[in-house]
Parts: sequence; structure tokens; C-alpha cells
Amino acid sequence: MNVADFDYDLPEELIAQHPAARRDQSRLLVMDRATGACQLRMFGDFPQFVRPGDCLVLNDTKVIAARLFGRRDPTGGHVEAFLLEERAPGRWQALLRPGRRLDPGSRVLLDGEPHTFVVTARLDDGTFEIEFDTTDVLGLLERAGRVPLPPYIQREASAEDVERYQTVYATRPGAVAAPTAGLHFTPEILAGLETTGVKIARVTLHVGPGTFQPVKAERIEDHIMHEEAYEISPEAAATINGTRAAGGRVIAIGTTSVRTLESCADPATRTVRAERGRTRIFLHPPKQPVVTDALLTNFHLPKSTLLMLVSCFASTETVMAAYRLAVQERFRFYSYGDAMLLLPGE
Repeated sequence: MNVADFDYDLPEELIAQHPAARRDQSRLLVMDRATGACQLRMFGDFPQFVRPGDCLVLNDTKVIAARLFGRRDPTGGHVEAFLLEERAPGRWQALLRPGRRLDPGSRVLLDGEPHTFVVTARLDDGTFEIEFDTTDVLGLLERAGRVPLPPYIQREASAEDVERYQTVYATRPGAVAAPTAGLHFTPEILAGLETTGVKIARVTLHVGPGTFQPVKAERIEDHIMHEEAYEISPEAAATINGTRAAGGRVIAIGTTSVRTLESCADPATRTVRAERGRTRIFLHPPKQPVVTDALLTNFHLPKSTLLMLVSCFASTETVMAAYRLAVQERFRFYSYGDAMLLLPGE
């Protein structure tokens, strides 16, 4: 298929720059995967579409305050570091600005902190390896780091973003972008679902900056997918597989949950394995999900791998028609925007 098949026109003013006043006050477009029929609802109505015995799969990754600022020693030049992933205690892969001036051996003094890092390597993909003078880098980020908002949010991160660009169930630090479908949930909604007999399974996929990477190939089959670390625990796998055995539906909360599930799926049994690893899985038509029955997701960028993943749950034409409806109805798009629920037909 051509990447151009996943393009659509989006007025710039529909790109959400701030979250809704409350998490559950976003809008919700509910689509029947089989027919394409759509309902326009509010996210507070989400529990009406979930049945006792269904299983919600949540990605419990936690966004780290990955942006650090400092000065080059001894010149005093400004440096920005965007931490991507920990490689060893105290050693991280990072984007650096201005990278062209930071050769291996360069030392950076962090603003407002007694700590430093040294550039240890320039990597082939344009990123860097840096080593801090402390192994408690997560603690350092909590004090001195800033939340890394997506590139289409045209403002600096605020105090509000520290809370709102994080799901209420985030527990495992490691992501540099939020699993945004989960931003709509409140503790009350989740607790209410559990009291009705809905199961909750928590998996982990640490969202990397590649989630925003544009597809430069003309044909989707030629795109090289980014890699991310994931984990499904034995307890989560048992809950998911038990749901399927009992006739319940597996409902993924976000594309990152889908990528985790489908990376560990057994097509013969439609079950998942308990597993930890790294995935480059690229889900696009005509592929179809093996384990995942339903998907809650936000609205994604034109020609993005995330939109291609959504199009595995219904025909591309049906998904693009729903997107045109969302534009027509003035839904809010992207990370802080509204949500879409794709349900299997009855």
C-alpha cells in the first residue's frame, strides 16, 4: 500500500495544545469495526461499551522528564540533552543540541545541579551516548528535568503537564512520550469498571521518540520501524488469556498496548506469552490483530505508523471516513485530543 492512502486534511486549529479541563471530559467517537457506523459520545460514556468479563490492557509506562539543560565546560555554551534510553547505570542514549559541537570527551555542567555528564560516543543514528557522574539519573530528572511534550504542541511544558501528560496508572519510568489513549482515564472510572467485573491487565512498552518519526518511504512496506522495549508479566498474560478462554474481549488502551500484545501473540491459539524484549513490530493493512479485539486510541498524524496500525482494525477506507467525520465534527486531535473506540461488530 502507498503511504499517501493514509493522508487526510487537518485544520491546524484542531491540534490540541492543552488537555481538556478534566481527563474524562474529552469526546469519544465509537466505531463499529465491521460496518463503520459511528457514534459521537463523551469519554465518560466509555464504561457503557465495556462488558463484565472483558479485559482492559493498560500500558503502565511512566514518562520521564527527559529534557535537561546545561553548559559546556569550559566554554559555557548552552547545551540541551533529550534522554532517550538507559543503557547501563548512569549511561544513557540521548539527543544533544548543538550536537555538532559535542565530540566524545565533551563535559557538560547541568543547570541548577552539582552533577555533570560526559559525551562518551557519537552513534551512527545521530544520537549520542553520555555518562553521568551519578547512577541516580531518574532522581536527577525529577529535580532538574522538563517534560518532553510532542513536537506539534507549540509551547513549553508547564506545571500542568507534569500531571496531565501522564496516565493515572503510570508506575514504570522509561517513556519519553505518553501512551495518550490512557490520559482520559480517572481512578474513579477504572475502579468502577473493576466493580462491574471488568479485568485489568497492565503491560509495559516504553514509548520512544520514534513514535513521532515520519514515514519517508512511498510504500508502507519499505518503512523501517523504530524499536521499543516491552514486557508482559506472567500475571498479565494469565489475565489476558483467561479473558479469551472465558469468551471476554481484549480491549487495548492505546496503540502501544496493541504493539505489546501483538509482539507476544501466538496466532494459532490467539494467546499471548509472558515475555520481555524489544520490538520493531509494524502493524499495517492487510495485517489484522491476533489478540486484540477492540482498541481505544487518540487521533493520529496523517501518514503515520500509528494511523496505519489503527487501519488494521477496519478497512482503511472505513478508518479514513471516521477521521473525516471527526474533522467535520471538530474533534480535537493528537496527544491531548479526543479519543476513538473501535469495537468488533455484534
